[in-house]
Amino acid sequence: MPSKTRHTQKQSTTNITKSSKTTADLAQQPALPKWPSIQPLVPASDLTLSALLPDQILTIPCLWTAALCKSYVAFLGKLPLTTTPGKPKKGDAVRVNDRYQVDDPAFAERLWSGTALRELVEQPTIEGRQLSVEETKQLWGGEVLGLNSNIRIYRYSKGHFFDQHYDDSNNIAFPNSTSPASIPAKTTWTLLLYLSSPATGCKGGETVFYPEPPSKREAAPAPVVVDLEVGMALLHRHGKDCVLHEGREVLEGEKWVIRSDLCVRR
Repeated sequence: MPSKTRHTQKQSTTNITKSSKTTADLAQQPALPKWPSIQPLVPASDLTLSALLPDQILTIPCLWTAALCKSYVAFLGKLPLTTTPGKPKKGDAVRVNDRYQVDDPAFAERLWSGTALRELVEQPTIEGRQLSVEETKQLWGGEVLGLNSNIRIYRYSKGHFFDQHYDDSNNIAFPNSTSPASIPAKTTWTLLLYLSSPATGCKGGETVFYPEPPSKREAAPAPVVVDLEVGMALLHRHGKDCVLHEGREVLEGEKWVIRSDLCVRR
């Protein structure tokens, strides 16, 4: 995660192929978790895509129910999470949290097709208007394939935070359900699924975006503060179009997040 120093010199999409694994990588791959059922769910007809910043930051309130989030938090707490290093790599933002990472195409597909997410992304209606096929491709950066199989679990406890940074885009090999050959793809939007909020005892931990001013002569727009809501999905552009953002310090309780990325055909 590049730090805010990239704010003045944004880089183009990186060329990292996370799905290309060596024998050593496969040996280090942990056993796949036995994820709980993703039930109960809210139907797509009862959900909406809300724009906090047009074409940049979208939310889906109540994508998961409070009961489902509670079940997952209990399960995720048993995973072998590791604490991020206190001193980040050169050029990376300071992040202090506990995390778990696994390559799990099956779970990514469940999270995509087994919930209302796929329908809401493939047939988006924003501010009461359904987007055309071409508008949909333009919004997501191409033909959407699904979610990145690189699943990341984050736990932010009291005192944990993620300093200002940009999310990179990555080139990946997307699994092909009809052929052994994978599909060349790239990630275009970050997906964050919040499992906790003040209602569960978590204070602080808001995700805050800092949009750039339209010109050097104009003042920067007010930050966009995304408060934690149980079961809410947050989607935001990343790569060269990413908005500078941070995860504020957690003041009380725990902030739990499931992270993936939206993938489009290259």
